[in-house]
Formats: sequence, structure tokens, C-alpha cells
Amino acid sequence: MLKLQEGMERLKPYIGRRFETFLTEEQLSNLRRNKGRVGQILELLIGLKNTSNSIDFEDGELKTNKCNISGNPRETMFITQISTHIDEILTKKTFNDTYIYNKIKNLLYVPVCKDGDESSWMFLPFIHVDLTMDKYKKLYYQLEEDYYSISKQLNDHILNSKDGFIHTSNGKFIQIRSKDSKPYFPIYSDVYN
Repeated sequence: MLKLQEGMERLKPYIGRRFETFLTEEQLSNLRRNKGRVGQILELLIGLKNTSNSIDFEDGELKTNKCNISGNPRETMFITQISTHIDEILTKKTFNDTYIYNKIKNLLYVPVCKDGDESSWMFLPFIHVDLTMDKYKKLYYQLEEDYYSISKQLNDHILNSKDGFIHTSNGKFIQIRSKDSKPYFPIYSDVYN
């Protein structure tokens, strides 16, 4: 399996280049409709496989996110499905021990400028975020605070909302929203049976 550092080196030749300069017509098709396709193509470009592994690299995660030409995000970044991890959130499992933390603690964040048609899209300079480093301590504390706040919000939704469902819950950087595609599968909690 590929290490994150090696993935960064393999990514460098693609930064700032229009997709049409290195992707085939087939790869360029359906990029707008399938939001996850850009990330899947990037994985293949740098030597990863499209798998359902919990993290992409041996030692970290790869995430792409839609942005403008300056690298400013245009949408929130999808981290993971929570259905199989709902109870660790509801029981306020220690943040460092959660699936979410383990997924994002060593992150290669790649902004994707999606201005114009798909052929003109491009990867912008990436950011390596290692939450164990001192320079990211402030970010770590905010993500930890977000996690505990969202845990509280979800429990409140289940216990006090009229429908008993979870609803969108926000921190400063993390958001959990109920999202599913047909056929719908409810999230089951052992805590709430």
C-alpha cells in the first residue's frame, strides 16, 4: 500500500494542469454528475486502488474538495458515512479513539477548481494536514469540540425531536447530515435500539 508522502510526490506533476492535458475523454465524462469520480480518478493517477478501505493510504487519507481558482472551498468536504459508527458518536467515545479522527488525522487535502467545463478543471496545490503536529493543534482542538457538540446535537434530536430522527448537526468544521440514496437504509443504533 502507498504511503501518504509518496502520494504527495506522485500528485505534484498534476497540480495546476487542466484535466484535458492528462485525462482521457472517457475519464472526463460524467465528472459533473458523479461528485466522487474526481477523487477516484486521482487515486488511480497516483497509484492507489479504488477500494472501500477505511483510509486511502497506508498512513493517511486523501480528500478532494470543490473550490474556486484561489483554492477557497465552494462546499463542505465529505469525510465518511456514519451509519456503522453512529454509536461511537452517540456515546461520546473519546475523539482520539473514533473512526472519524483516525480517518482525518493524517490528511492529504486536494482542492479541485471546477470552473468551466470538465476539461478545464484542475487540481490546485495540496495541503498536508497532520493533526498530531503542533502547528495543527488549534485545528485539532476545534475538530474535537465539533465532534462533542455534534454528539450532543444528535442525542438531542433523537430524544427531543418530534420525529425521533437525526437532523443536520453542525460544528465549525464538521457537519453531519442525514443523506442517503435510494433504496434508503435506516441507521440503526444499539444505544437507542
